[in-house]
Amino acid sequence: MEEITLQINGEQETVQIERNWTLLYVLREVLDLTGAKCGCNTGDCGACKVILDGEAVNSCLVLARNAVGKQIETIEGLAKGTQLHPIQRAFIDCGAIQCGYCTPGMIMSAKALLDKNLDPSEEEIRAAISNNLCRCTGYAKIVDAIRTAAQWMREEQRA
Repeated sequence: MEEITLQINGEQETVQIERNWTLLYVLREVLDLTGAKCGCNTGDCGACKVILDGEAVNSCLVLARNAVGKQIETIEGLAKGTQLHPIQRAFIDCGAIQCGYCTPGMIMSAKALLDKNLDPSEEEIRAAISNNLCRCTGYAKIVDAIRTAAQWMREEQRA
């Protein structure tokens, strides 16, 4: 076991880990941050997506020890108390949530995109979520939700 400190959602978390534990494992099993889902554990589905230093990554492919010194954002860090992040609200309002398993990963991919580009084209949105699998929605409502969130975030920025 080794001790590491991770920066998660603006907070420092010191944990004891085995060298081969993934960030996903530490988030879910050690820190009880269960928003990131373990879908495939091979980096193919995107259900475990988090933002690492501004980039959406599959946390099942990142060793926890390699995340030391980096800023980690999880779905749990988006809402401010009971106020949902605009992306979360848009997913609800646009009906982009069905079974919900892929939703945290989709939202984190969308946030990474919108943090860099508040006016993405449909192609850019689809590229940003291209590593996220959804078996329920057919993606149209997800794209609409991301477009809606971008509009709301642009309006908030102007206010």
